[in-house]
Amino acid sequence: MCYIYNDDRECRDTMIQFIESGLREGEEVDYFYHGAKGETLEAAQERIGLRSPAGGWKGVFKLAPALDIYCPDRTFVVDRMLACLRDLYLSSVKNGFIGVRATGEMGWALEGLPGTERLIEYESLVNKVVAEYPCTALCQYDARRFDGATLFHVLSVHPAMVVQGQVVRNPYYIPPEKFLATFPPAFTLAKTSSS
Repeated sequence: MCYIYNDDRECRDTMIQFIESGLREGEEVDYFYHGAKGETLEAAQERIGLRSPAGGWKGVFKLAPALDIYCPDRTFVVDRMLACLRDLYLSSVKNGFIGVRATGEMGWALEGLPGTERLIEYESLVNKVVAEYPCTALCQYDARRFDGATLFHVLSVHPAMVVQGQVVRNPYYIPPEKFLATFPPAFTLAKTSSS
């Protein structure tokens, strides 16, 4: 799924709903945040607004900096990240959870790191991974930071999207085989002029 937003409060409310739903059901929930440089894990959790109920959750919540997950060596490698998603699912089931849901703040992709030109290709290929390893994946894109061409491609590769807190079928979705046959091999991500 993709979530394209331009309102921080709406995003926070949507993410809390997404996270808490997984935790109530007994999933491992992984949140990859892209905060300000030097932001602590505690500050990121506070920014997200997650508070554990007195009785706790059936699932477990894990918080990690997005760059540590997507670009551990400061390079984005499509196959490595696809393997990471598979491993998240297999590990969660092995540890007794009913599954995994992962969400990433995608602002890290605008830092110009090597390999980010393949981000849209990766986003398309995620669909093949989740078909075999049924995890719930949600990519968060701040419309104030990404240009229109990038957001158009983001919409093209996600079969579902979140609109006003609801998951809906994406009418713009193109399956990976068809999309990748015509997509330029090195698409350059661009920030909006106001970023």
